Amino acid sequence: MDTLLGENKLSDGGILCNKCLDKISYINQEVLYNLSKFSIDDIVNIVENRRTEQNQPVILKDENLPMTVNAETEIVSKEVYKRRKRKIKNELENLNANLSAFTRGEIKELPNLIPEDEKMIGITDAQFKNTLDAGVLVATDKRLLSVSKSMFGSAKINDFPNDVIKSVSFVTDPRSPIIKVHLEERVVEFECYMDKEDAEKFYDIIRPIYNKPSVQQKAQPKQTATTNPIPSGEVFAQLEKLGKLRENGILTDAEFAEQKRKLLEQLE
Repeated sequence: MDTLLGENKLSDGGILCNKCLDKISYINQEVLYNLSKFSIDDIVNIVENRRTEQNQPVILKDENLPMTVNAETEIVSKEVYKRRKRKIKNELENLNANLSAFTRGEIKELPNLIPEDEKMIGITDAQFKNTLDAGVLVATDKRLLSVSKSMFGSAKINDFPNDVIKSVSFVTDPRSPIIKVHLEERVVEFECYMDKEDAEKFYDIIRPIYNKPSVQQKAQPKQTATTNPIPSGEVFAQLEKLGKLRENGILTDAEFAEQKRKLLEQLE
């Protein structure tokens, strides 16, 4: 039995090997953190329930489904795969990527998906909202890429080139923040269920790429410390608008606080 990292004892005295623990925790993450509360019977029930769920159709709202799905990835030669793998490994280290243990299958797929002339600039644990397709959301200099791979199935690849993405937004939630990708005719939502701070870090990377200021905003002169004061009623109206933008995920808490400070400084 594989117990190099210690015995994985259950509440009834049973022991799981590390490989079994890895598979079970993929289905139910609570097992990984509270293993001593589960018995062998509990583990069997988790597996049986998972099989039942997989055999039942899942009804989803259209707006939460991916735009396109490529069930098969490109198969490259061993030499090309090794070169791409080294490049991706270096990029992950430079990004200080904070990924969960459940993303190993997705990471192995990346050399088949990202060519050597495409740079990875961000990555985080994410899945389509209201689905079981756990995986990663990858940002490169050319696109956003969603990769999800079950233990026994093929990888699901969703490709969003930069030119089809109109904007992105972030919905704060203490349990599972949401990253929204706004396309021409729909909004695709990704649930960041693993690490809230890592999701915010990823959003901070992609926000300036896709949320570019409009032409009218670019034409406006920069405000200086000598800006004329504005009426208090107008300031409060602007604050109310900023509050709604934060509620809708367009502004982060930090951005809201900064804009609020600037407005209050201009009070008559």
